[in-house]
Amino acid sequence: MKGKAPTFVGMALSMVLVFALFTSALSADVARMTKDELKALIEKGQVTVVDVRSGRDWKSSEYIIHTAVREDPSQVASWANKYAKDKALVLYCA
Repeated sequence: MKGKAPTFVGMALSMVLVFALFTSALSADVARMTKDELKALIEKGQVTVVDVRSGRDWKSSEYIIHTAVREDPSQVASWANKYAKDKALVLYCA
């Protein structure tokens, strides 16, 4: 039993490291913008903002983008095609 504990801990740490690297690689591909850049796009009517924060984060937040539409992040397939194709789609998930 003593020999299994270090092996399990090592495997668990390895899995966490792989997950962290994978997640950061995916997020590196996502374009980001400042609030001023977003505000300018909203004022020009060039963007649709979709708030996809998780339920608890969304409900407890005091910060809301005025024109944002709330959508369930786990149901992307059901709502992704309902937005205009001539506007950029910005997903707010902070």
